[in-house]
Amino acid sequence: EQLVQAFDEYGINFLDTAEMYPVPTKPETQGATDATVAAFLKTRKRDDVIVATKVAGRSERINWLPRNKPDTFAEVDYESIVTSVDKSLERLGTDYIDLLQIHWPDRYTGGLFGQPDFTPSMYEQSPTPNDFEEQLKGLQKVVAEGKVRYVGVSNETPYGTMSFCQLAKSMPDLYPKIISTQNSYSLVCRKDFEAGLAEVCYHEDVGLLAYSPLAGGSLSGKYNGPPEQYEGARLTLFPGFMDRYKDSLNAKAIDAYCEVAKKHGLTPTQLSLSWCYHNPLVSSSIVGATSLSQLSENLKAHDIKLDDDCMSDITKVYKEFTDPTKARN
Repeated sequence: EQLVQAFDEYGINFLDTAEMYPVPTKPETQGATDATVAAFLKTRKRDDVIVATKVAGRSERINWLPRNKPDTFAEVDYESIVTSVDKSLERLGTDYIDLLQIHWPDRYTGGLFGQPDFTPSMYEQSPTPNDFEEQLKGLQKVVAEGKVRYVGVSNETPYGTMSFCQLAKSMPDLYPKIISTQNSYSLVCRKDFEAGLAEVCYHEDVGLLAYSPLAGGSLSGKYNGPPEQYEGARLTLFPGFMDRYKDSLNAKAIDAYCEVAKKHGLTPTQLSLSWCYHNPLVSSSIVGATSLSQLSENLKAHDIKLDDDCMSDITKVYKEFTDPTKARN
């Protein structure tokens, strides 16, 4: 019902899924999101829907994804990419994927999903990653076979993005160019992208697909109250993964942004999404909703343009609370 409304009433044409979805990822639910997308695709002309999916990054925990060998732990090598795409096509009921993304880096990067930032010692203790050439070789295979039209990355860093781009630039006959990176980007999670990756993406023509523009729903303001008010809500369903939105200065920053929204006659959701939708660094924003009313508010926020006074107030809050999700209590 939400997909029908999004496409028919609001002109949405892009769907983002992943082989490991839904999250929290579990063996018994893996692929369920693709099944929902597949059912929707049956009601549409395939060319009217842009389907993006992802091959999982390296994980020493996830060993239930469809691979040639059972119990294979997730990593981004040639065989995993090729197998992942074939299985995704089967689940989605289509013969091509518009955009295939590497869900998270195959190497240790630090800072991933709220983890501490990069340290050399942690990299040296981590598993040896597949090199960029190996990953691009797998991506080239599925592109050459017509199974994938474009490729991208997700949760990437300036180093990783530049490495992929330079290899494709120096050997265009061997490797495909990445066209996008899907990274977390919101009022409370900006610095990682803006301080280095934004420059890389601009010069290398890589679009930012901003995910979690409401910071796990926290920028709606609904979590800034007693825990019993939001028991069972999204923020409580991801142990560890969502802690950066709770156990940090995030609550204080969100209170400040809520005041800015109130001052300018907006809801916190409208403020946060309008800021992201019309940000010159953002190519497209990825939003989700658990109800039709949420979906409507999220999408209608695109019609709102923040004026200079509002943007100035946002800047003031940002200077006081720069990426508060990293300032743990």
